[in-house]
Amino acid sequence: MHVNPVRRIRRAVSSLAFVMACGTIGYLIFGFPFIDALYQTVTTVTTVGFREVHPIDTVGEKLFTMVLVLAGVGTAFYTFGVSLEALVEGHLRTVQERRRMDRTLDKLQGHVIVCGWGRVGRACGSYAARDGTPVVVIDRNPDRLVDIAHYALAGDVTDDEVLKKAGVLRARALVAALETDADNVYVTLSGRALRPDLTIIARARTESSEPKLVRAGADHVVNPQRLGGDRMAAFAVQPHIMDFLDVVMHDGSLEIRIEEAEVVDGSPLAGAILADAGVRERTGAQLLAVRTSDGSFHTNPGPLTCVETGHVLIAMGTSEQVAALRSLASSTGSSAVGF
Repeated sequence: MHVNPVRRIRRAVSSLAFVMACGTIGYLIFGFPFIDALYQTVTTVTTVGFREVHPIDTVGEKLFTMVLVLAGVGTAFYTFGVSLEALVEGHLRTVQERRRMDRTLDKLQGHVIVCGWGRVGRACGSYAARDGTPVVVIDRNPDRLVDIAHYALAGDVTDDEVLKKAGVLRARALVAALETDADNVYVTLSGRALRPDLTIIARARTESSEPKLVRAGADHVVNPQRLGGDRMAAFAVQPHIMDFLDVVMHDGSLEIRIEEAEVVDGSPLAGAILADAGVRERTGAQLLAVRTSDGSFHTNPGPLTCVETGHVLIAMGTSEQVAALRSLASSTGSSAVGF
């Protein structure tokens, strides 16, 4: 049975302290002053043996000293061994975990990097994880990264090497959720310099920082305070709609979902009109909007809407229906839906 290393150390130290106390008490019984008794016990147990502070002449003193040597030396070596073993094992375990994490990060693709593990960072990580997207968390404080359910990396996120180690060159998106707007601007600049095509979402504490983050390269800037106020007002005005959207987007208790699918080159949808593609008939998903390459939205698209490579389809349906839509929008759509 595996015993916790800390518990083993406590047991060993307690045993050594017990032997030391017994030795000191024994020499006190033989007439040694307290300091001399303690000194004699320490030198005997540690086998240093500088000198005997008092002559050990009687048979009782000799027998007691021999027993103390056997018990004390064994206990002292055991304590030293347990402590050294725990130290070496802990160091090796840390090194092995770090190497295992580095190997995993080297292979990770399509993940989301969350910079800053505060309240906003935790919320981002939880949402991405529920969606099935791998999350890599970076924070300066290693204590924040203990026992989290994501890949964790302790370091200064403003350092480009830390971002590279987190896999920024292969990441799906980067979330800048640090404490200050200045740090978020710096991270945004670094991320954009390393990956011009990287999707960057930045947190802004003040409205004046929002245009600065956009100029730094953020694709989306979110002000949690303003967003929270908007949601509270929406709940007051249209509570049923907000409840429905919350359940669909965050709760997951309903079978219905709202998801997006990008039309890639080679997809059966590329260059086709919706009437000919038969998206609803083939997938069952309800198409809500089409976002074109210039970023504009065409809501409630009609049957004559033309879909091109790079367009993003936003649809509502069950997990199977939206999965079928993603397959149709991908280059494998022909085999998946029978084109």
